[in-house]
Amino acid sequence: MASTLPEFSELTYAYHQKMVILSKTLLKGIALSLDLRESHFENLMRNPISIQRLLHYPPQGGYVGQNIIGIGAHTDYGNLTILAQDDVGVMNRDGDWVEGTPIHGTFVINIGDLIQRLTNDVYLANMHRVVNTTGRERYSIPFFIDADFDAIIEPLASCVTDGNPRRYKPVTCGEHKFGRFAASYAHLAKA
Repeated sequence: MASTLPEFSELTYAYHQKMVILSKTLLKGIALSLDLRESHFENLMRNPISIQRLLHYPPQGGYVGQNIIGIGAHTDYGNLTILAQDDVGVMNRDGDWVEGTPIHGTFVINIGDLIQRLTNDVYLANMHRVVNTTGRERYSIPFFIDADFDAIIEPLASCVTDGNPRRYKPVTCGEHKFGRFAASYAHLAKA
């Protein structure tokens, strides 16, 4: 079958590869912020799970209940999510939903569950959702970067203190992701 967009695959793959590079750069910054070597996370990310989704959210009007929301409230499962800026609501630490004011030419970077586990809650995965009440079609290309499937994820020694005791047991990236998927999709819980 001939493609009506012959360059589509090439462009989306090139974008994906750029996002892998950006993700690893951001993780170097996170390592430095924790007084670790810039390369600290490289051993966890030799062949990381990475997902780029192409999403469409039709406009939602009237009352928007939890059963018709674009994507319900959740944290992302992996290390980081990179999303080009748009009108997206996020939850602040007080539990209030707030609008993120878009800044042209920038990305929203979400901390995911794995960074929260690695930092023993020093960095928190932010709760967010998708509600499209703009009255127009919405398209989104989130990029998710995790770790290697078999990478052991456990709190960093530097993030465990008397005031912040260990909160998480070791788990592999794959186990964590499957557990989150199984909690979200009932048919997987039986697997």
